[in-house]
Amino acid sequence: MENFSVLLVDDEQGLCDMLTTVLKKEGFWHIRSVDTGQDAVRILTEFNPDVIILDVNLPDIDGFEVCRKIRKQTEAPILFLTARDADLDKLMGFGIGGDDYITKPFNPLEVVARTKARLKYKMREKRAVQSRLTQLLDFGYFRVDLEAGELTVNGKHVECPAREWELLVFLCRHPNRIFSTRQLYESVWKEPYFGDEKTVVIHIFRLRKKVEPDPGNPRFLVNVRGLGYKMLTPRKEQE
Repeated sequence: MENFSVLLVDDEQGLCDMLTTVLKKEGFWHIRSVDTGQDAVRILTEFNPDVIILDVNLPDIDGFEVCRKIRKQTEAPILFLTARDADLDKLMGFGIGGDDYITKPFNPLEVVARTKARLKYKMREKRAVQSRLTQLLDFGYFRVDLEAGELTVNGKHVECPAREWELLVFLCRHPNRIFSTRQLYESVWKEPYFGDEKTVVIHIFRLRKKVEPDPGNPRFLVNVRGLGYKMLTPRKEQE
């Protein structure tokens, strides 16, 4: 956990010192602490913690209000520390964006364990989002969703036969690269190429009718004279 940073928000200096010591023993080295809600909100302009441990009973602003404020600035997990153990308080804490609720007195090792658990959950969430994004090839005007096997053009779902889909996916996975008709045929049809380029040309023509705003003047699936075809990314298209 040495790459993760922690923000402690509690006006009990002894508690902050104790948690800092335990967290450092568990591999958390980047730890900062503040003792007021105002400082917690202010520090987020310069410090981007991976997790926030927040006391509810602060001397200036109620911890729940602090949570509302900082939740607008960060998606880091927020763990409440409080002596208030009423179910209503717990429900309020979760309802305003808290991720865990630990009542005092507590075992500091439990705080560390829950902190690690929240960070692992956040990491899994992040990886899931990243994985999802890698399955979505977005060209602006059209999108290829590999996971769902769907082509969306200008916000509308468009049916795409299997071979056209395979050709589209191949080109979208290799944007801005030129492929000859031979390379496209052997990569997508997975058969030896015997010099008849009609099959590839016909499929290119059909794809353009699906993904191009103006198929007669393609902006994405373009022909490079004498070399082959390539799929331009939106950024490349604008240059």
